[in-house]
Amino acid sequence: MARRAGAPEVNAGSMADIAFLLLIFFLVTTTIETDAGLDRMLPPMEPPEDDVVIKQKNIFTVNINKNGQLLADEELTNLKDLRAKAIAFLDNGGAPSGTAEYCNFCKGKRDAASSDNPSKAIISLKNDRETPYGTYITVQNELVGAYNDLRDREAQRLYKRDFTEMEAAFLNPETPSSVRDELKEKVQRIKELFPQKLSEAETTSN
Repeated sequence: MARRAGAPEVNAGSMADIAFLLLIFFLVTTTIETDAGLDRMLPPMEPPEDDVVIKQKNIFTVNINKNGQLLADEELTNLKDLRAKAIAFLDNGGAPSGTAEYCNFCKGKRDAASSDNPSKAIISLKNDRETPYGTYITVQNELVGAYNDLRDREAQRLYKRDFTEMEAAFLNPETPSSVRDELKEKVQRIKELFPQKLSEAETTSN
């Protein structure tokens, strides 16, 4: 009786190469999603000053509840009006004339019940744990925009250029070093006129 032939063998020598090529293909063509974050520069660490007293009138409080409603300086405020209110507070210049805190470049109402000087003015932002993320980001942008608007005004007065333009050129690594050195002094001076003091308080659960 003739012996039955076995099943033909399959040549699998190239399977490893094919699998390797497929792996490379998927690695190259697959899109990996990344989380987008906020571009915020933290202030440098400084030693705390002893016996620092902050007057309540130098604090501009902004509260956001879980429904996205704003309470700015204890008044219900629309989002579109927030920047103007923040500018009025920062630019108030309420310190009496002749004092060390008097602001000679401020153009506000000089209300004695509001901030004394931009260097003393602090904006305190507080939100609820359930505050909509989009509202929180928009409020932050409006407050930072208030600082930028005032800085642009002073940069135009002193250097005939916008502060945001000068800062962008200063931070650009392609800007020549000689130009960056010149811009550094100007940018620092404008920041000293209107220092960004934006404090984010701890969130609440209700």
